[in-house]
Amino acid sequence: MEIIGYIASLVIGISLGLIGGGGSILTVPVLYYLFGVEPVLASAYSLFIVGSSSLVGAIPKYKQGMVNLKTAIIFGIPSIIAVFATRKFIVPNIPAEVFSISDFVVTKSILMMVLFAILMVFASVSMIRDKKKKTGDTNEKQVFNYPLIIVEGAVVGMLTGLVGAGGGFLIIPALVLLSKLPMKQAVGTSLLIIAAKSLIGFTGDLSNYTIDWKLLLSVTALAIAGIFIGDALSKKIDGNKLKKGFGWFVLIMGIYIIVKELFFPGNSSH
Repeated sequence: MEIIGYIASLVIGISLGLIGGGGSILTVPVLYYLFGVEPVLASAYSLFIVGSSSLVGAIPKYKQGMVNLKTAIIFGIPSIIAVFATRKFIVPNIPAEVFSISDFVVTKSILMMVLFAILMVFASVSMIRDKKKKTGDTNEKQVFNYPLIIVEGAVVGMLTGLVGAGGGFLIIPALVLLSKLPMKQAVGTSLLIIAAKSLIGFTGDLSNYTIDWKLLLSVTALAIAGIFIGDALSKKIDGNKLKKGFGWFVLIMGIYIIVKELFFPGNSSH
């Protein structure tokens, strides 16, 4: 299983390099199902893996002028505060047994995985849907809708904190619509925002959990290697077709997790 896990870690990075996001949505399932990491801890590890790989991905984008720092700061600050607070205070205080419906007990780990799977389904829909947005043309003046950007930043931050996903699929449309960024700039800027909020969010976990650094760093290294492979491949492959295919894969995974956790919880709750 671990070998499959390491291959999957590489795939996480490749998808980040190829389509600028989406990889993070696989990190928690990979850690949970293939490495046997308990869901809450998997979401913490995911923050570190996604944050580190996004940071590596953001550096070339920054050099190409594809990162809008002002937007990253305005969106990033509420997001970072929300992630840190969620990881430090909310997640550790979710009870082990959240609620029960007759005989079925919804545990913390089932809740985390189902929340995550719901997010996967939403993410996949945004990848599959091929909407050509006219907003965000380069000649359009950048107008900031500050209240909305701050609210969206905080909401994305809280979601990131709860499930450990980067939330690129939520950030990119928000940047295009609310900050009027061109699509390529939105992708670059979102990488920087994801890197900052994920890594700072992860520091909120350090006092709550014992971290297996060997596993964490090896998965992170593979994901980062995958980014470079993905980046090289992206010059040869049509990103849109790829994004759609990946979207379908994420949708199937999301549905699988929901069915598995709700109807067959016994054989995977560690």
